[in-house]
Amino acid sequence: MRLKTSLLKEPKHKELVSCVGWTTADELYSCSEDHQILKWNLLNNETGLVVRLPDDIYPVDLHWFPKTVGAKKQTQAEIFALTSTDGKFHLVSKMGRIEKSVEAHKGAVLAGRWNYDGTALLTAGEDGQIKIWSKSGMLRSTLVSQGCPVYSVAWGPDSDRVLYTSRRQLIIKPLQPSTKVIQWKAHDGLVLKVDWNSVNDLILSGGEDCKYKVWDSFGRLLHSSTSQDYPITSLSWAPDGEVFAVGSFNTLQLCDKTGWSYALEKPNTGSVFNLAWSADGTQLAGACGNGHVIFAHVVEQHWEWKNFSITLTKRRTMQVRNVQNDAVDVLEFRDRVIKASLAFDHLVVATSLQCYVYNSRNWNTPLIFDLKEGTVSLILQAEKHFLLVDGSGLYTFSYEGRLTSSPKFLGMRADILSAQAVSLSNDTIAIRDKSDEKVILFFDPMTGKPLSDGKPLTHKLEVLEVALDQCGPSPERKIALIDKNHDLYLTSVHHLGKEPKICKIGSMVHSMAWNDSANILCGIQDIQFTVWYYPSVVFTDKELLPRTIYTKDGSEFSHAPHILSYVGTKVTLRQGDGSLVYSSVPLYSTLLHEYSASARWEDALRLCRFAKDQSLWACLAGMAMANRDLNTAEMAYAAIGELPRVQYINFIKEQPSKESSLAHMLMFSGHVQEAETTLLQAGLIYQAIQMNIDLFNWNRALELAVKHKTHVDTVLAYRGKFLQTFGRKETNKRFLQYSEGVCSVVLNKLI
Repeated sequence: MRLKTSLLKEPKHKELVSCVGWTTADELYSCSEDHQILKWNLLNNETGLVVRLPDDIYPVDLHWFPKTVGAKKQTQAEIFALTSTDGKFHLVSKMGRIEKSVEAHKGAVLAGRWNYDGTALLTAGEDGQIKIWSKSGMLRSTLVSQGCPVYSVAWGPDSDRVLYTSRRQLIIKPLQPSTKVIQWKAHDGLVLKVDWNSVNDLILSGGEDCKYKVWDSFGRLLHSSTSQDYPITSLSWAPDGEVFAVGSFNTLQLCDKTGWSYALEKPNTGSVFNLAWSADGTQLAGACGNGHVIFAHVVEQHWEWKNFSITLTKRRTMQVRNVQNDAVDVLEFRDRVIKASLAFDHLVVATSLQCYVYNSRNWNTPLIFDLKEGTVSLILQAEKHFLLVDGSGLYTFSYEGRLTSSPKFLGMRADILSAQAVSLSNDTIAIRDKSDEKVILFFDPMTGKPLSDGKPLTHKLEVLEVALDQCGPSPERKIALIDKNHDLYLTSVHHLGKEPKICKIGSMVHSMAWNDSANILCGIQDIQFTVWYYPSVVFTDKELLPRTIYTKDGSEFSHAPHILSYVGTKVTLRQGDGSLVYSSVPLYSTLLHEYSASARWEDALRLCRFAKDQSLWACLAGMAMANRDLNTAEMAYAAIGELPRVQYINFIKEQPSKESSLAHMLMFSGHVQEAETTLLQAGLIYQAIQMNIDLFNWNRALELAVKHKTHVDTVLAYRGKFLQTFGRKETNKRFLQYSEGVCSVVLNKLI
């Protein structure tokens, strides 16, 4: 990925350009100290004067009123906030008319930012104050008052916190008065610019120490650049939070969200004072110190899947290479490419007006349909359909281009959904709720309606990442999630009215991905690469889980690797320095899943005998028990030396009825309540009582015996024997009561 820059031979502005802002994806406004506001049209390469400002207005910052909020378009006329050196901010219409000027600060107003829904405007001044204004320009509050200029401010993702600079420090101040303020030293020189992305919740800062840094929202340093040649005068997140741009003297840099640099350009611009991304995240504009406005387009993005490698060579052109036979296809598009995704034999490309769907078997005839909005921020694919996310909502389409559903929920903000917060499978869409990050919502992609009776899954901690498995029938769909403590959990999507069983399968997990053709999960766990061959074993026999794991030393990967994909046996990882590395996983586990899904147990046994791998035998034992194939399970457990389990399986086989066998299989997996219910429904009261006695559930055993008026004396006898063994006396009032009752009945019979 790199930036393709364009610069006019002669600057249109006569003085320093202080700020720029996009109205649409192809139209930009620029303000300069020559008092001119110019409009740049990128479609016909025309530049025109919008208005000449009064001579006493020297613009500093510009921010357009937000166009959309969630799924609603704003009704307010297109206006922008313009701050200036005379201590005022101005609300200016698209035609250049100053609708309102407000005395805001003493000295220059150094920054002005609308919140995400346009209900409040934040201004920061040379006087050290930060003020919040209504959209009509009425003062609501003075949030901060300090003894040094505030050079830059940014709203938090939910517009409930404000990030600002204070000399060498960064400060996050919540709008709620009683909430704790976070403050830390960020740079060795003055902090000049900050930005806070609402999708990834990461903070950028740049300073006079010639470094740019990436922080999380708690002030923890994630990346610090090497010292650049000049101070960092501007920086800006791309809307989707995947990349950011950094500007300094004669320098423009494109970086990944983790901090490493994709590309470095050295245009003749002077200092780049302001950077702005277009809403679709494909174009960048910079306000330059020598009067130029620099434009840059993101090109040479790269996608890989199996034997196909695709590169965006120009804004409207892709090159497809089949590495098996070196065949090359060139795909031409009418409009600029915004997003693309390659998986499951299909390439989905979103341009500014249309969506193209290609089948990997035929690159010549794509399926094309029109898009409502040209700001697609995310594309997710499953085997049968794909999901598009734009500023106004989520849409699922079949690969034939048919819109199947558009899920909606209360408080939905589609503009800040990321690949970590949304997951798609053939029968489920999982979305982490932004308003409460402990909650995961499930939807049916065919209808858009909530799954599981509309009940969401609620975890005990905030969830960082969700991922649905891709294979198997719908009732067995599983979701893996990483929470705030970086623990990895697995649970079922469908609970059938029961409380969901959420099982922990790993700790210190930083990244994960499901395989595309089998329900195998891989992850970066602390300092090693881990593969869970059969994570669902945790629901059948959780003690087998550690034996079904394949680990590889993480020393071959550099700092903080991130898993991009897991296709076939190949795992693609992005290292902390930006380089791609590949790791392979043995094929046997995928074959074993295939045999298990088609009930080919003889083939599965042959595979395990051939591979001589204990982890495969453990997987087979779990799969066979889950599918209730006791003969295969017995052999697999015997192969890993689990003799008590082999004995219990033989005990299950000897049961006189199907219901009894089923109940003991449920017992084997730890589903005690279901096992008891099965026995009671079949009328096997004594077995249900005996099961509770074996588990030392004395109260429940007595309760069942009393309720069904049978075997009370048996329960009391077992309880007495149990207490006698440990030399204890009965203290339970219920048992004492029924013991006396049984004794009196016996005496009456004797009399």
